[in-house]
Amino acid sequence: MPAKPSNFASTGRSRRGEPFVWLTAAGLAIGVLLTVGLLGLVVTKGLESFWPGRIEVWKVDREGTLETVAGYVVQERSRRAMDGSAHEEIQIFRGNGELYGEKFLYVDQAQIQETQQPEDLALIERLEGGLVIGRIQSIQLHDGATVEGTSSDFRKQLTQRIREASDRRDQLEDIEKDRIGRNAKEVKELRLKEKLSGTSPEITARLEALQTEFAQLDEQRTEIRQELEADHLVVESIDGRPLSLPVGELLHVFRPNEVGFFGRIGEMLRRIGSFLISDPREANTEGGVYPAIFGTVVMTLVMSLFVTPFGVIAAIYLREYAKQGPLVRAVRISVNNLAGVPSIVFGVFGLAFFIYFVGGVVDDWFFPTSEEPVFKSGGILWASLTLALLTVPVVIVATEEALAAVPRGVREAALACGASKWQAIQRVVLPASLPGILTGVILAMARGAGEVAPLMLVGVVKSAPDLPIDGTAPFIHAERQFMHLGFHIYDLGFQSPDSEAAKPMVFATTLLLITIVVVMNLSAIIIRNRLRKKYATSSF
Repeated sequence: MPAKPSNFASTGRSRRGEPFVWLTAAGLAIGVLLTVGLLGLVVTKGLESFWPGRIEVWKVDREGTLETVAGYVVQERSRRAMDGSAHEEIQIFRGNGELYGEKFLYVDQAQIQETQQPEDLALIERLEGGLVIGRIQSIQLHDGATVEGTSSDFRKQLTQRIREASDRRDQLEDIEKDRIGRNAKEVKELRLKEKLSGTSPEITARLEALQTEFAQLDEQRTEIRQELEADHLVVESIDGRPLSLPVGELLHVFRPNEVGFFGRIGEMLRRIGSFLISDPREANTEGGVYPAIFGTVVMTLVMSLFVTPFGVIAAIYLREYAKQGPLVRAVRISVNNLAGVPSIVFGVFGLAFFIYFVGGVVDDWFFPTSEEPVFKSGGILWASLTLALLTVPVVIVATEEALAAVPRGVREAALACGASKWQAIQRVVLPASLPGILTGVILAMARGAGEVAPLMLVGVVKSAPDLPIDGTAPFIHAERQFMHLGFHIYDLGFQSPDSEAAKPMVFATTLLLITIVVVMNLSAIIIRNRLRKKYATSSF
């Protein structure tokens, strides 16, 4: 007697492929969970880097010697000793690098005798040297007077002097970067002109005037620097050692233990704002990322300006004009294969073709007297063109699909009304294809904004003193090198002199890069949806 078939076999589920449906659903669920988990980790760690933690004071027993440590907890970990016993440790950031050498310290929790959170401890942010943690004692003024930390208006005076120092630093930056920079540039041009055409009374007189102007600017610069170093803030570390900090180097003073939840929220927002609008400091481990934000956005927009017209024109020719045959199929296969080429290959091509060949020709034609390469070196223009080549297959494929989705009847109706083929494409097909074209541009922008490997060869740098767009004529400097958020993350994570101090900046910069890409994509998606509603009669 034959065996009775199982319910699973009798229902034919295996023949209908239901197990594979469940398998693919499980794969999708795992992928979504991994993505959400990754984003959750980045968001959590990124926001933690801005949250002002409480400053704690620990009494640590080190082999009979009681040591006082002040700072805040960075992480907790388990460590197994040589005898096999497990120990719980905490990593403490204690700052004050000039006193202790190492800013981070591991402490065995079993050695901690007492923990406190004194309200008088301050976290002092400065331009150089990193954070300082200690008790503020007084302000030593340049005239010998002293403002004691116990006076009623001490905080008001300290805040006012920090604000005045910030204004003086802005004046110093204006003198050094703008006025002295313009002076040096003009002197260099006159020296070159003098070398080529000989000395003239006009050149000599102008050089003397520029030298006089430089002497005046240098005097002003020296005076401002002396003013910034005149007043000092006296701070006492937790172990009683004094620190004298020039007020001109101070950025912010915050006492996290004496404020509540909303005060810490305000400090967190201040830190986020400073992170977005200030320049990097301390080998990029402190400060902000404004130059990297600017460089990333400008490079992505310039890349889009190049890749969109070339990709759309190529797709129109392949779909509307080219005779479909083996050659066109080979071109399509090549375009699709370009999307899978490693990005570093495009970087090598950009270095060899754009920088060495095209840049060399441009320098020979337009800058023959320049002592330094102008376009024959990495810059934001060559980086944008390199990434445009990298992302053009995405735009071509998306545009072809959008053109193919336009109903045939729409084309025939336009031709029946007397329009030429180009007029039909221009007035009917392209407007109806705009949502699909914009989809390709969105994908190209998302990929281009996150690429790092090719940029390392064609223009990105660790620190860029000048932006590609500024107030100096000709205002747009396509030859300048630039900073990029993706490379900034790589530099912090793998080339930082202090890897522990760089960890918060890595997560914060990663969160910012993801946010910028999401915002740019959402903006393009909103525009695409509006265009889709406008041309709702077409099917996509």
